[in-house]
Amino acid sequence: MNSSLDRAATYFWRATLLRCPECGTKPIFVPWLQVRSLRDWFTPLDGCPRCGYAYEREIGYFLLSIWAVNYGMGSILGITIYVVLEMTMTLSLPVLLISVISPIIFFNFLFARHSKAYFLAFDHYFDPHIRENGDDGGNKILNHPPQIPPRPQGSPTPSPTAGVR
Repeated sequence: MNSSLDRAATYFWRATLLRCPECGTKPIFVPWLQVRSLRDWFTPLDGCPRCGYAYEREIGYFLLSIWAVNYGMGSILGITIYVVLEMTMTLSLPVLLISVISPIIFFNFLFARHSKAYFLAFDHYFDPHIRENGDDGGNKILNHPPQIPPRPQGSPTPSPTAGVR
């Protein structure tokens, strides 16, 4: 059990640093000083160049991270700000709304990368991709030929000219 908690803490720490959950050395996103557009900010790299771990395995992979993690944390922040302001100050409704909503928008923009990294670490913890020969990080879908069951003994063998006219 202790090993499992250590592994979870390691993945969580690597996600906090926005590093690959598998090896922990390469970044998941373009470094913030090299960001040139919003796409660079929100889109993770294809995968880890060191270990080959694919960051986005399929289209829509990070939808749950945006809805559950990012919006969830933004909602908790908004509720906390509202409760603190309501209990400590007497503000008009427009001022209260601006005081609650503006930090949420700013927080969700900044936290989007971390929400994806935490989701990636969470997914890797519960569904680790085992490496196949170490060449692709275990992320390649293996296409095995379908298994054809053996023909029962005594069954007729199809002739090569069957069905040809």
